Amino acid sequence: LARICAMGMIFVPSVKGISHSPAEFTRPEDVTNGANVLLQTVLRLDQA
Repeated sequence: LARICAMGMIFVPSVKGISHSPAEFTRPEDVTNGANVLLQTVLRLDQA
C-alpha cells in the first residue's frame, strides 16, 4: 500500500498494554479518542 499512497497508523492504549490477545481490552473513551484523531485527520486532508 505504501507504494500507492501515504499512510499512517493511529495507536490507542490497551489496558495493561496487552495487544493481539483475547485478553486485549481498550476503554471506550480511548476508542473514541482514536476515532476523533482519524476524523480530524480526514477533515484536514479534505482542506488541503
